[in-house]
Amino acid sequence: MDEDLEAMDRGALAAEVRKLRNAIRMHRDATGHDLCWHHPDMWDLLPERTKPSIAVPPWPKFMRGCIRYRASLDRQAGDAPVHDKEYDG
Repeated sequence: MDEDLEAMDRGALAAEVRKLRNAIRMHRDATGHDLCWHHPDMWDLLPERTKPSIAVPPWPKFMRGCIRYRASLDRQAGDAPVHDKEYDG
């Protein structure tokens, strides 16, 4: 699956690492409502072009998952500042 890496020279590999690190940093540094989004732009960094096959839970189960995710942020980042703004997207 990652055979393309074998053909890359050191400079191309370094450029690939920089590109991937930048994408990881963008994802890591997401804050506020941006924490909750589907991220196909991350998947586009992979060399294989496939359409992701996702399954979407029904609303009540989806919302329970969102609540559990938000609760996990309280546990893992309890000292994070509060982003008290409505989503305007």
